[in-house]
Amino acid sequence: MIHLPRGTQDLLPGTTEKWQHVEAKFIELCRNFNYQEIRTPIFEHTELFQRGVGDTTDIVQKEMYTFQDRGDRTLTLRPEGTASVVRSFVQNKLFGQANQPQKLFYIGPMFRYERPQQGRWRQFVQFGIEALGSADPAIDAEVISLAMEIYKQLGLRSLKLVINTLGDQTSRENHRNALVEHFEPHKEELCSDCQVRLAQNPLRVLDCKKDREHPAMKTAPSILSYLTEEADAYFTKVKAFLDIMDISYHVDPNLVRGLDYYNHTAFEIMSDAEGFGAITTLAGGGRYNGLVEELGGPETPGIGFALSVERLLMALEAENIELPIDDALDSYVIAMGEKAELKTAELVNQLRQAGIQVDKDYQGKKFKAQFKAADRLKAKFVLILGENELAENKIEIKNMQTGEQVSISLPDIVSYLTEQIKKGGQ
Repeated sequence: MIHLPRGTQDLLPGTTEKWQHVEAKFIELCRNFNYQEIRTPIFEHTELFQRGVGDTTDIVQKEMYTFQDRGDRTLTLRPEGTASVVRSFVQNKLFGQANQPQKLFYIGPMFRYERPQQGRWRQFVQFGIEALGSADPAIDAEVISLAMEIYKQLGLRSLKLVINTLGDQTSRENHRNALVEHFEPHKEELCSDCQVRLAQNPLRVLDCKKDREHPAMKTAPSILSYLTEEADAYFTKVKAFLDIMDISYHVDPNLVRGLDYYNHTAFEIMSDAEGFGAITTLAGGGRYNGLVEELGGPETPGIGFALSVERLLMALEAENIELPIDDALDSYVIAMGEKAELKTAELVNQLRQAGIQVDKDYQGKKFKAQFKAADRLKAKFVLILGENELAENKIEIKNMQTGEQVSISLPDIVSYLTEQIKKGGQ
């Protein structure tokens, strides 16, 4: 027997319906917020992620699935969605479209080689949005509100929004120098990764999972103390928009994002649900005003977020939220006799063309066994066709909810069932 690769999973019927429900909610909300779908390749040139995600990140250094193709090109399975969307934005010159900003969303599998654990897979599905072409703090608040609305509309209550600013270029440079000065005396006490980060990107030391309890972390200089007047004003406006939208938040000066292209607004949404697990982050995002230029496009501001569908479903389970999924079948046709069996094939096709869900037996089961199959499929109506019914050009219909059984003319079956299904079978 061949098993699936470690860090991957099969999503089986009974589970996939939950995925379809939340994905439909994503699309519905994006339509309300006027975001349009974009689909990019599952693999890209490795250079895209080296430049777009950042050479100093754990993703690029440790977690990417990279391979040589037959043309000796270096390709990588996408570890995240933003770099691909921005590459497409530049390559397809979306910056020249009349409608700006370009407001885009994506849903698809991402790949990272890391130790599999609860809620963390080597292949996972990510939903994300990107708004490219606006430096207005109001759109930062819009992006955050869209992320929060997804969780709220799916019923989650134990949510915590954490925000921070990473400042503009000058703010970051001043903060960077202060971090180096602060952590340098403790360099040998930090993990090997942080010793490298201190030289390459000291901001990411604050994001270290291994050293998070080190005393130097608690006394590290805050970016808020190094903001320029412009960066401070920008963050103040973002908070004002969140306040006016009645979105609660907590400012955490140590919140940083793990990717190199972020600046100004950064945020994470966490679950406070009991039993959710040690890794509480559900979604994260922020502003990345230099990424489009880094990938060869014109100066274009951008902001976005991404969430893991797997972790969203975990959060729903932790809060005991049942999604309103209707997995009942509209109708099931039972045939008795060869002539009826032939007529049933025609009838099933006719009902399906009319948009009615229907199934039938394909294993030669007896009458009672077919009824049991209809019950397992939660069929709302069972249609019974035998030799006598054929002779009278009628069919018996049993309402499985009320137990009522009626005889209907075969030419009237589509209109009758359509009306009954519309009324909910009552």
